[in-house]
Amino acid sequence: MDFDYSQGVTGYVLVLTRLITGYWFLHAGVTKIVGEPFSAAGYLANAPAASPLQGFFAWAAATPWLLDFTNVMIPWGEALIGLGLIVGALVRLAAFFGGILMVFFYLGNAEWGHGLVNGDLFGLMMFVLVGTLAAGRILGLDAIIEKMEFVRQRPALKYLLG
Repeated sequence: MDFDYSQGVTGYVLVLTRLITGYWFLHAGVTKIVGEPFSAAGYLANAPAASPLQGFFAWAAATPWLLDFTNVMIPWGEALIGLGLIVGALVRLAAFFGGILMVFFYLGNAEWGHGLVNGDLFGLMMFVLVGTLAAGRILGLDAIIEKMEFVRQRPALKYLLG
């Protein structure tokens, strides 16, 4: 059975999902880069007791090099992930790292008073959809990049594209 979701409404909905998710992360990253200096120290040090990552977050907040690394990687990672999704380049790679961040946000927030479903889980699902359905191949640069000779000679690179 062959399912070509790039044709018709499904493809446009997938592109719209990719663009909205990309804008969400690009905006989050850029506002952290150009605004007040970003610090994850408070978030990490004050992780709720219900979080399975509370110990790791407390350690990260108390470890200067890891906190400095986090303070650079969160804003720049969000901005680059968002940019990749918006232009449709390296979408699977961007979605993978976006999903990793969303897992940390989801487990770190531990706001499950009304159940396990929250905005962070929905964000994770957006990255899963965009990555697994190769949304960059529809109206994105990945469709062009995949046709390049460099990529055709290295088929494994297609797993990063899409």
